[in-house]
Amino acid sequence: MGEVLRPHAEQEYAAELGRLAELDDRPRPPGWKLSPWAVTEYLLGGELSDGTVITPKYIGPRRLIEVAVATLATDRALLLLGVPGTAKTWVSEHLAAAISGDSTLLVQGTAGTPEEAVRYGWNYARLLAEGPSPQALVESPVMRAMRRGAVARVEELTRVPSDVQDALITVLSEKTLPVPELNTEVQAVRGFTVIATANDRDRGVNELSSALRRRFNTVVLPVPASADDEVEIVSQRVAQLGRALELPEPTTGLAEIRRVVTVFRELRAGLTEDGRTKVKTPSGTLSTAEAISVITGGIALATHFGDGVLHPADVAGGIHGAVVQDPVSDRVIWQEYLETVVRERPDWGDFYRACREVSA
Repeated sequence: MGEVLRPHAEQEYAAELGRLAELDDRPRPPGWKLSPWAVTEYLLGGELSDGTVITPKYIGPRRLIEVAVATLATDRALLLLGVPGTAKTWVSEHLAAAISGDSTLLVQGTAGTPEEAVRYGWNYARLLAEGPSPQALVESPVMRAMRRGAVARVEELTRVPSDVQDALITVLSEKTLPVPELNTEVQAVRGFTVIATANDRDRGVNELSSALRRRFNTVVLPVPASADDEVEIVSQRVAQLGRALELPEPTTGLAEIRRVVTVFRELRAGLTEDGRTKVKTPSGTLSTAEAISVITGGIALATHFGDGVLHPADVAGGIHGAVVQDPVSDRVIWQEYLETVVRERPDWGDFYRACREVSA
C-alpha cells in the first residue's frame, strides 16, 4: 500500500500528542486524552519542559482557542464561525485529534446531506431479510461518537438542509439519540461533544434555527490580523504541503508569498496597505487558504516546468484564477488594480508584467 497523501492530524502529529500526554499532569475532563491546557498548547505551539517543540497549528489570538477548548470541556457544543479560509476545518480537526485522539468522526455538510448522516441508517438487505435489528443498523459518525464519548465534527453546517440540522437538537440538548424502530436509544458517554463549522458568507443558504443556535457556543475565527501573521500561516502550510507532495522548498519563495498575501489582503479590504489608495473588491473571498493554493501551485510549476526557483510567472496564473471569478466585473477590477497599484510599486515590475501577460 502506498504512502497516505494526507494523514489525519492524530497520525501526522502522533509524536507531539504522545509527548504532551506523557508530560501532562493537569486535570483532564472525562474522556479526554489531554487536559484543556495541553490541548491549547498543541494548537498554539510552544516548547515543553523537556525541550520538545510543539509546532503551532493555529496562528491567531490565544484567547479564542482557550474559549473554544473551555466550551468543549463543558457540555456545550462548539460552533466555529468565519469567512472562508480562516482555518475553521483545520482547527476543528486538530481539536478533535487532541481531545479524542480521533478526528475522523465527520459529517460533511452539503445541500444533499441526508438525515441518516446525523442520526443512523439501515443496511436494507438485512432490514428486508430480518426486519429492524441492531445488526441492520448503520451508525452515523455522531452516533459512534456518542457511544465512544468522542468528538463528532459537522462541517459546513449551514449547507445542511434545515430539517437535517434539527436532528442535532435532541442530540445536543438531551445527549440521547432515539431509535424508535428498536424501541431503544443511544445515550452519550461522557466526553461526547460536537464541533461544527459554518461559513459567514453562506449564512443565508440554510440559516440555523434559533433553537439549534442556542445549543452551540460560537467562536468567530477572524482573518489574520496582520500581513506578517498571514505570511507566516501561508509559509507554514505551504512547507507542510510541499513535504507531503515531495516538492523542494523554493529559494525565493518568501518574497512571492508576501506579494500574493499583500495582493489578497488589499483586494479583500478595498484599500492598499499604506491606506492611501482605495481599490474595488472582487466577488471572490481571496482567503488565506486560496493564497496557500496559489503558492503551492506555483512551486509545482517552478519544480516541474521551471528552474526550481519561484518566479512571479509561476504564481500569476493562480492569482488571476483566484481574483477573476466573474469574467466581466472581476476582470475589470483586477486590471484596474494592476494599473493603479501594482504598476506603481518599486521592484514589482516583474510581477506586474507576469500578471499582465496572463490577463491579456
